[in-house]
Amino acid sequence: MPGLDLLSTFLEIYRCGSLSAAAERLGLTQPAVSGQLARLEDQMGEQLFVRSRKGVTPTAHAADLAARVGTHLDELRAALEPSRAGAAHVGTVRIAGPGELMAMRVLPTLAPLTTRGLRIHVTLGLARDLLAALTEGHVELVVSAIRPTQQDIVATPLIDEEFVLVGAPSLARTVDNARLAGDPVEALAHLPLVGYADDLPIVRRYWLSEFDRRPPNSISVIVPDLRAVLAAVIAGAGVSALPRYLAEPALAAGSVELLHEPAAPPLNTLYLATRAGALVHPPLALVHDHLRTRAHSWGAL
Repeated sequence: MPGLDLLSTFLEIYRCGSLSAAAERLGLTQPAVSGQLARLEDQMGEQLFVRSRKGVTPTAHAADLAARVGTHLDELRAALEPSRAGAAHVGTVRIAGPGELMAMRVLPTLAPLTTRGLRIHVTLGLARDLLAALTEGHVELVVSAIRPTQQDIVATPLIDEEFVLVGAPSLARTVDNARLAGDPVEALAHLPLVGYADDLPIVRRYWLSEFDRRPPNSISVIVPDLRAVLAAVIAGAGVSALPRYLAEPALAAGSVELLHEPAAPPLNTLYLATRAGALVHPPLALVHDHLRTRAHSWGAL
């Protein structure tokens, strides 16, 4: 079992995004930090970081380890160093993400931290716009439905969301099940679409994933909030692909019905995106670790 000193060093490297920054925070030399990381990787039998001239990028194993140990190490530090731990909860974290996910999952998860002094400033919007705001320094953390490609952004996998294709019962009754089994694109082509954006990112991904084609359907409504998309679908304006967590209550109530049942549900990974090295900021590191740890309790998205 890795010792606490190795895990503490690992966590600082993970949060700082570089060996040198972690060494400075820990009061150690960079070779000492590098040596501790090498020992931890040897004990675990896994590479935890990919080295580059710009720092280190955590592997999936590192992200999982940080999610499992981060909060516990912080709580241990809180018990041993109350004044230092309290500082992690004092300050403001500027977080951004899609409105529906922030309202239904992220903010309820972070709310307990506000009772201990943390302030949260939230920006809502589309992933590309929010990632641009992150690069420009307007926000510190983005819950993103797309994987960032910017070199100065570190993306940590958070959780997978599952998509379902739904429509009001009146529209579902117009679908020929025999044609749906043989040619689903043609069987669904008469149904208007309700989209999240002009390029239909979620609907288009569903069609390409399940049918290997883009949707030929007409578009009836575009609205940049998935809760509003669901409301339009319930009202009969069209059909759409939505995260299961959002559509489940309407499915249970019979307000919408599944139009297609794939053999394996299409998934999309949500990411926590920060600027490289930003996790050296204790309140931001606290929020990042808290979300990574608590997301596992959200269940299927």
